[in-house]
Amino acid sequence: MNKVKVGIVGLGRQGIDQARNIAFRIPNAELMAVNSIIKEEVQEVQQNWGIPYGYTDYNEMLANEELDAIVIISPSPEHCWQIEAALDAGFHVFSEKPLGVSMEECKIAERAVERNEDKVFMLGFMRRYDPSYAYAKQRIQEGSIGKPILVRATSIDPESTIEGAIRFAATSGGLFLDMTVHDIDLARWFLESDVKSLYATGGCYLHEEFEQYGDGDNVAALMHFENGTMAMFHSGRNAPHGYHVETEIVGTHGTLRIGSVPQENQVMIFDNHGARQECVNGFQERFEEAYRLELQEFIDCILEERKPDVSVYDGTKSTEVAYAATESFRENKLMTFKKEVSQSNE
Repeated sequence: MNKVKVGIVGLGRQGIDQARNIAFRIPNAELMAVNSIIKEEVQEVQQNWGIPYGYTDYNEMLANEELDAIVIISPSPEHCWQIEAALDAGFHVFSEKPLGVSMEECKIAERAVERNEDKVFMLGFMRRYDPSYAYAKQRIQEGSIGKPILVRATSIDPESTIEGAIRFAATSGGLFLDMTVHDIDLARWFLESDVKSLYATGGCYLHEEFEQYGDGDNVAALMHFENGTMAMFHSGRNAPHGYHVETEIVGTHGTLRIGSVPQENQVMIFDNHGARQECVNGFQERFEEAYRLELQEFIDCILEERKPDVSVYDGTKSTEVAYAATESFRENKLMTFKKEVSQSNE
């Protein structure tokens, strides 16, 4: 196999970007099929990019024997059944986060991965593949900051995208699952441990529309990990300056800080507003390279017959923590986790 022939489901704002990566930016992949419930999206991509196959029915795409892999960028509630269907149909599968919007769904995906051990499954926690985060992980492994003891993470969407966030609030799973799940995954990755207990809080401070969904426009959580380390998270929907993602890893002998200023480039502007830098305006802009690199890793794993570092169990664990944080936020209570025997995808 010289090239992996890929079908993608979901052609929304993120799906179209990932489709573009597969079609034009990953040399050993070939975009052969696109799937969306919106017929016009399918037709447009086929006509503009010369894609051979287009579908409005996901199961029809799975009947295409020319394909090797399926990339899932559909709405979150669709992920797990689509993962199961694609794996059982004999395809390698990449799915965007979250793994599922319930623990029951996550277990369905786990069982599908386990009974299809010969297939590559990868979950889209793209921040692990961002060059800055990957470099931070390397420095931690090299012992540059001693033992990491605290992860502090801030993730805030720009106020300019608030209408979309409100529109999808009913199906997003809430702020912890929709956004903080990335920070939870990073904390588990950097600290190399699972969450032991957590407490979360927050509210609707500017946009009361989220309250009807048991969600907030700003939430925070403090987590204690099994190895004694800590994490603090703040997630929000209303950054006035742009898309703000900031991560700090505090160690016993040093600190790593990523994205303190969400700068768009290295240009400083000096004008009647003072000295300032322009900021990135969304996750697609900030993590453009990370999205490409994670798909490149998925394709390389297929061709090299190996498994990626991000497993289905990472998806389940992060979802479990995000749901516990949501419950803690809603019920104002401390949440604890039973220690389980760790699982592996090897």
